Amino acid sequence: MAYSERILDAITSPSDLKCLTDDELEILCTELREEMITVTSQNGGHLASSLGAVETIVALHSLMDCPRDRIVFDVGHQAYAHKLLTGRAKDFSTLRQFGGITGFPTPLESEYDVHPSGHASDSLSVALGLALARDLRGDDQKIVAVIGDASLSGGMAFEALNHIGQEKIPMVIVLNDNGMSISRPVGALVRHLGNLRMSNRYIHTRDSIQEAMEDGGRMGESLLNLGRNMKDSVKHLMNSGSMMFEQLGIVCTAPIDGHDITALKETFRAALQSKSPVLVHVVTKKGAGYLPAETAPERFHGIGPFDIETGESPKKATSNPTFTSVFGQAIVAEAQRDEDVVAITAAMPSGTGLKSFAERFPDRFYDTGITEEHAIGMAAGLAFAGKKPVVAMYSTFLQRAIDQLAIDVALPQANVVLAVDRAGLVGDDGPTHHGAFDLAYLRMIPGMRILAPSDEGELVRALHTALTLEGPVAVRYPRGEAFGALVPEDPEAFEEGRSRLVQEGSDGAILAFGSMLSQALEAARILEGEGLGVRVVDMRWVKPIDEDAAAAAAETGFVVTVEDGTLAGGAGSAVGEFLLREGIACRFASVGLPDRFVPQGKVPVLYRELGMDAQGIAEAFRRIRRKG
Repeated sequence: MAYSERILDAITSPSDLKCLTDDELEILCTELREEMITVTSQNGGHLASSLGAVETIVALHSLMDCPRDRIVFDVGHQAYAHKLLTGRAKDFSTLRQFGGITGFPTPLESEYDVHPSGHASDSLSVALGLALARDLRGDDQKIVAVIGDASLSGGMAFEALNHIGQEKIPMVIVLNDNGMSISRPVGALVRHLGNLRMSNRYIHTRDSIQEAMEDGGRMGESLLNLGRNMKDSVKHLMNSGSMMFEQLGIVCTAPIDGHDITALKETFRAALQSKSPVLVHVVTKKGAGYLPAETAPERFHGIGPFDIETGESPKKATSNPTFTSVFGQAIVAEAQRDEDVVAITAAMPSGTGLKSFAERFPDRFYDTGITEEHAIGMAAGLAFAGKKPVVAMYSTFLQRAIDQLAIDVALPQANVVLAVDRAGLVGDDGPTHHGAFDLAYLRMIPGMRILAPSDEGELVRALHTALTLEGPVAVRYPRGEAFGALVPEDPEAFEEGRSRLVQEGSDGAILAFGSMLSQALEAARILEGEGLGVRVVDMRWVKPIDEDAAAAAAETGFVVTVEDGTLAGGAGSAVGEFLLREGIACRFASVGLPDRFVPQGKVPVLYRELGMDAQGIAEAFRRIRRKG
């Protein structure tokens, strides 16, 4: 491999790493960090986790033969080094941009990416499937899953761990643990013991002795119990954290320094040769190598553009609050009025705006970790006991708990309020994070009510309304800046299933759901310039829809619905189903997300590309008028 000014510039594939010494790999790690910091300072991104995983990824790729061997990333927040080493360095400046490379691994982009990794706790299941298929083929492909300590808390990860231990399938689990520290003096000895326990000779000897003891009658059983007790005592003394994995049948190493290339390679080399499943416990520092990210890892987990020298983000020109922050203030106010209000989130206290609630009412706040199904089930239990739980969760993650929503919450009509954040398009994080499906999957659940407030004032009223109703209610709102609307201090509840007429017109009607009202009003202004008076309605409710408003709109002869969710089964479908059921004739069209996954990009750019901006809505209105 010919050297250029940077080692990174000479890397065309991971196989090039095999030519580098450990010292050169350390230099490469520095270059990878510099490239990540430079690009994310301009584009934003998930920087802290990716900085922390650099040495882990470099060490793995230096030993493995990818893409024949497979590395499965959980969530993908930590995978920027992987992207840079797998032929995408020249395009890395387009990270998270429309038409550029995605912020997460996806097989649609590279043969080195195994699956679309954007949600947590699924890597172990995917990796086990790959390992099982490998064994059916009878080859020696290496399978590695990289999972963070937070993702390991998810129920799906525990289900996979149980199966992996049961099957005893050779594969490597890299636990990227950035939640603890290690002691260097003890680390070398413990790492040695961990490597010894991974050796095939050790595993074979351990299993043979155990089988012999089990066949040795009462004395054998006594010796076996003594051996187990001694072994367990030593394990607890040297590395008590490994016991859970060992009991599941997974060999676990002691914690090793995740920023020591030599130690990582030594451990990974042994783990990759094992004929049993091995968990390599790697301790890393979030934001490693960039002081602002090290000192503020939560802020740099997912950050917008920032100044490299200071780590500070530029101040926005406008001072409008975000929908999330307005929700955070509103739920604190509701909790002050009603002591039964409690708040729940799944590892997103900051992202969902609940930090103020947690500080003000610590005994009434629950962060369950990455456990969406459990969070919804727990909310049902709180509701059964007379509390009023509000579960704040991103739309894309709430879809993981559909079964619990249907059976634990809706079937018994539990008083659970869903605060569905990041509803609609979220921008640069792309298809794994767009809140595209909540209207459809919530609409199908019997007894579920759905509110889609159009601005921050409406959001405050919607939350208040949800807390006054019996049974489950969802309040959905988008990511990002609100519109500067007046926020009521003493909100009044909406009438269930009633919309708000915003603008009169007799040449047609636009029924807007949620924050798409602003685009609908702009479309009406465009059409007004063409001599058309268009009725605009803020529908407020997706379920139950305002049937009177839909019928009145149909009397104009032309109806366009507008929503920021998938059209398949969404709000527009609800209006269309009503008109068809009642035999009400009119020219009808729906504007919303198409029946495909939408790529990353700035929301205004995506709206324009999808025909969801004001111009696109106006054109949809013109089309149905032309057909008439």
